[in-house]
Amino acid sequence: MKCPFCGYNESKVIDSRPTEEGSKIRRRRECIQCGGRFTTYEIIETTPLMVVKKDHSRQPFDRQKLLNRLLRACGKRPVSIEILEKAVADIEASLLNSFVREVSSNDIAELAMQKLKDIDLVAYIRFVSVYREFSTLDEFMEELKSLK
Repeated sequence: MKCPFCGYNESKVIDSRPTEEGSKIRRRRECIQCGGRFTTYEIIETTPLMVVKKDHSRQPFDRQKLLNRLLRACGKRPVSIEILEKAVADIEASLLNSFVREVSSNDIAELAMQKLKDIDLVAYIRFVSVYREFSTLDEFMEELKSLK
């Protein structure tokens, strides 16, 4: 492992432990040359999860993109980033555990809506209004009525 401080190619592992979600190993390392300490994470390499978009194009699943969408929906709402990161991790785990290698963007949006419904109803409505592309006030009102 290359040292981020001096660029030397050798380091020793000081401490290893699993992360909270258990899917990664956190390793504290020390550079043999300069003595600098840094952290690395080891994960299992898997086949990438592909997302099938509405236009039938395919692209790798990007958890940051999903997190950004949830952050946008929760703008100026009392929702912590930790809660949203956990929601994204849950969605990603659900998709990976299904052993399906291609998933539609609609399925991801539905999972995100379920999570937002439990987290914050205003954020849920914001997300749904963009995702479902309401064209009339009646459609929007029907969604609001379903929440009551």
